[in-house]
Amino acid sequence: MKALVFHGPNTIAWEEVPDARLLEPTDAVVRIDTTTICGTDLHILHGDVPAVTDGRVLGHEGVGTIVAVGDGVTSHAVGERVIISCISGCGVCTYCRSQNPSHCLAPEGMSGIGWVLGHLIDGTQAELVRVPFADSSLHRLPPGVPDDLAVLLSDILPTGFEIGVRYGHVQPGDTVAVVGAGPVGLAAVATAGLYGAAQIIAIDTDGHRLEFAKQLGATVTVDPSAPDWKAQVLAVTEGAGVDVAIECVGTPRTFTMCTELVRPGGHVANVGVHGTPAELALQDLWIQNITITTGLVNTTTLPMLLRLVAAGKLPVEAFVTHRFALADIVSAYDTFGRAAQTQALKVLLSR
Repeated sequence: MKALVFHGPNTIAWEEVPDARLLEPTDAVVRIDTTTICGTDLHILHGDVPAVTDGRVLGHEGVGTIVAVGDGVTSHAVGERVIISCISGCGVCTYCRSQNPSHCLAPEGMSGIGWVLGHLIDGTQAELVRVPFADSSLHRLPPGVPDDLAVLLSDILPTGFEIGVRYGHVQPGDTVAVVGAGPVGLAAVATAGLYGAAQIIAIDTDGHRLEFAKQLGATVTVDPSAPDWKAQVLAVTEGAGVDVAIECVGTPRTFTMCTELVRPGGHVANVGVHGTPAELALQDLWIQNITITTGLVNTTTLPMLLRLVAAGKLPVEAFVTHRFALADIVSAYDTFGRAAQTQALKVLLSR
């Protein structure tokens, strides 16, 4: 089979590799029909994730058709169309039972991590992929939900919703600031309304992404390169600060922005992947009664979000901005990596 293989920082190739096959009774092999590229894949490409070694097939999002199942798989069968969760959880360890499969303790995740596809084992940017723990890691795709929408449920929609909106404890009537209007930030914008946010402030330097945020429910947009950006945000709350600030970039500056925008008693939900330390001004924050949360997505909300997408309740059709054949994935990486110039949000790759 052909697959996108990582060969060290800034080196990837679409090349022939051994076919994915069943290794454990709980495995399934899925033929990839549609996959996409995540911001985390760019971090890997740039060498920011040392656990990803030379020869690894990348990718952790996908929609496909099951072509083989192990003897221990009871909930899925050959021929089913499925969404592949970016988290592979065994369903029975301590963390899986506590609804934290992102820290699954099963053999392939002995480091306490459920994100194994395209990280610790071969991933979804390939013609075939082996999915461990198929019963709990695959989700049957209902008729009428196209690949364009289904693939968003592998990662970005659950991430924005779980780590941003839910961890941020968004409540009816809240004012929510989302710092960073990339795909995950836009997913937070799109899902904040599910919990009754009255005002959603999207903050980004990219005017195109801010316009798209408005389509998804943002009521106010702010360019943080403006000298009065903070005053613009605080004016929305009459100077009090936002109830919830969701960080979706992963830089020291954007994290600090969130801590400066949140009101006393509010929440800062960090979603972004931080590659360098960020300063926590605890000498100023300790007295503010602020809650700060972090997290890796669990995808436990995937079934619920899938029902909303199937019912047309989440307007996420426009997330896919570019389409490529799977064999052209190296070009797709270039397009996605230059999102500021290409205006790429999600890049779709299909057979």
